[in-house]
Formats: sequence, C-alpha cells, structure tokens
Amino acid sequence: MSQAATKARTLGPQETRVPSENAFHPGKTGTGELVPSRYALRIGDIDVMIVSDGVLPLPTQMLGHNADPAARASWMENMFLPADAFDWPLNAVIVRSGEQTILVDAGLGLDPDLHLPRAGQLVKRLEAADIDLASVTDLVLTHLHMDHIGGLVVEGVKERLRPDLRIHVAAAEVDFWEAPDFSSTRMPQGFPDALRATAKKFLSEYRSYLRPFDERQEIAPGVVARRTGGHTPGHCVIRVASGDDALTFAGDAVFAVGFDQPDWHNGFEHDPEEAARVRVELLRQISASGELLVATHLPFPSVGRVAVAGEAFRWVPVFWDY
Repeated sequence: MSQAATKARTLGPQETRVPSENAFHPGKTGTGELVPSRYALRIGDIDVMIVSDGVLPLPTQMLGHNADPAARASWMENMFLPADAFDWPLNAVIVRSGEQTILVDAGLGLDPDLHLPRAGQLVKRLEAADIDLASVTDLVLTHLHMDHIGGLVVEGVKERLRPDLRIHVAAAEVDFWEAPDFSSTRMPQGFPDALRATAKKFLSEYRSYLRPFDERQEIAPGVVARRTGGHTPGHCVIRVASGDDALTFAGDAVFAVGFDQPDWHNGFEHDPEEAARVRVELLRQISASGELLVATHLPFPSVGRVAVAGEAFRWVPVFWDY
C-alpha cells in the first residue's frame, strides 16, 4: 500500500458548524451537534464522505440469534456494551468521481410507528455538509431494507431530487421485494411489516428511476457495485478505487460482531448461512488487499482495515487525521 493509502489522504472529520454562542459549556444547552456526523477522505482522485444517519436501538440477540446466549452476553460484556439492547450506528456514503455525485444508501427516514427519533438524520446532515440533494446524480442501494431506503420516502424528499437521477440496485433485490420471504429472519415485532411497507412504497414511487444490474455495475470511473447476496438476495457492496487506494463499502455484509464471530447470524439476514459465507469471503479479500472498509452498522465513521486473527478477523480502526 502507498503512503497515501496508509493515511487515506484524509481531509479530516468536519463537525456540524456550531455558532459561538452555542459552544460547549457545562450546564448550558446548545442547539448544535457536539459530535462529528461526517468524515471526509480521498481515495486517490475520488472524494468520499461518510455521513451518519443516527443510531437505531435494537435487542442484542439480533447480533447472533444462533449463538449461545452466554457466549453472546460474554462478547457484549467484553466490548463494554449493554446486555439487552444497544444503538446500532447507521452510516451512508457520498462519493464524488469526475462529474458524478453518488449517494450510497439513503438512511432510515422517519417511520412514526417504530418510534426511532435518533435515526433518520441523513438529509439534515447532508445539508449541514453543504450537499444539495439536487446535486446527486446517482444513488446506489446496497439493498432495500428500510434503513437504506427510508430517507427516500420521507415527504418532500423526492421533489428535491433530480428528475434524471439514476438509482442503481441489483435486479435480484427488486425481484425479491415483490414478494419478500422473512422465514429465516429473527426481527423484533413490527419490523417485517415496516420493511415490507417501505419497500413497496419505494418501488411504487421510484420504479422509473431504477437502473437494475445483474452481478456488477460500474457507476462512475473507479466506483463499482457488486452483488454478493446473503443478507438479502440482491445485497451488494460498493468498491471505490483510484491509483493505489481503495475502499469497500460493505453495507450489511459486516456487523461489529462479525470480525470475532463471522458465523453468528444477524436477525435481519434473509439467508443466514449464505450471509456468513459472504462475510468470511469479503473479510478475507479485504484483509488480503489491505484496503479500507466502511459498513453501515460499524461505529461511526467506520473507516478501518481488516486483519486475520486465527480462524476469525480483527477490526483495525484508522486513526482520525485532523
């Protein structure tokens, strides 16, 4: 790897601008966000920004419903995480390659029936980063779960998008959501209905925007989407490569527990066995290449590398470059 790849040519985390009168003071309430919600870097000649959509509280058994409960509890304790439920990060990515501005996934949006007020922040945070929705030329969807497409069906969003927006998604994913099968998932009550309803609404409103692909699609120079399946039949990962640098956005192929326990089944996986196979293969590829990894549900900004650790793997977060 080049020195540029080692540092990822980082532009640095950029905090949401906080007026001086709202600067941090103990005991004083400010209106601005006090933690970063976006992190920018360069991959060769390509600009990349990871943007937080907020957090999604879920039961811990969702991380490994096939695992022994004691083993799962031990992992949570060793990671200093709550025993019963914790906040899953939600990350999306903006990529600028040549004349194209590409949004990878669109966040959770706002579903009043699920009561998730700390998620669905993507549109607001894109605005804080001075990214106009109308500037997005292409949208790539890793899959059609609600936390990846919900931001598109929020009232008023579609009207702000370009009429010639291209939405890239695997054809197998579109086919699956015409009649989705939840028989192998282990989701909290209410989620299957919400996922089904959101996908149906998205396909109804955006079908004319879709640019389905089979196995692989070049979205822009150096930006390629590849179908992996597993998590959902049409789940895909997006690889950004320029010069000696590369970054893979893994979507939901990798979760925080997946490095130590790649065979644990996530509750949202529609084909858990295949998802585990995809996860192991992807982590092996990324550990061999030394490239950067970003994923939807890894701790923000989720930029890091993968090392082999015996029969499992080790997550190596990058050092933030200010």
